[in-house]
Amino acid sequence: MGEPKNDRDDGFRAFIVAAWPRLLRTAYLLTGEQYAAEDLVQSAAERACASWHRVRRADDAYAYVRRILVNRHARHHRRRPPELLVDAVPDAPGTEDGYRRSDQRSALLTALATLPPRQREAVVLRHWEDLSDSQAAAAMGCSTGAVRSHAAKGIAKLRQTAALRELTDMTHIGGQA
Repeated sequence: MGEPKNDRDDGFRAFIVAAWPRLLRTAYLLTGEQYAAEDLVQSAAERACASWHRVRRADDAYAYVRRILVNRHARHHRRRPPELLVDAVPDAPGTEDGYRRSDQRSALLTALATLPPRQREAVVLRHWEDLSDSQAAAAMGCSTGAVRSHAAKGIAKLRQTAALRELTDMTHIGGQA
């Protein structure tokens, strides 16, 4: 009926090894936590493995699995409210630039955590994954208009976040962009 089991396993293994870093980055931006991101990618990979015959026939296997990832994230947030992120001190001492980047990342992740799940998904997919409206809509399972609306509301809310405004003001004052 199909290809031998070892060929299927090898095909899935090669795909997931290549896609893992991108999926993990997206999951991290969606969840805001490394462990939660790893769990989310693992869950999406399990789902993709179970339906590998459909995934590999898709026009874009990565987009198919990213959609699984976004759906798994959305389902998780429908069941319970999102957890609040806390600021963490970097493990290793770094330069001032390292601290600034850490502060920026922390402020951004904290601000992202305040967004409702659909706004957060739209902002991450449009601005970090650099997807078009139609690609983000396909990943989220909604219309392009809904993506534009969620992304616009999310960006507007992020712009109102005091910590992000302060970082932007400090960056402009210090001549850094």
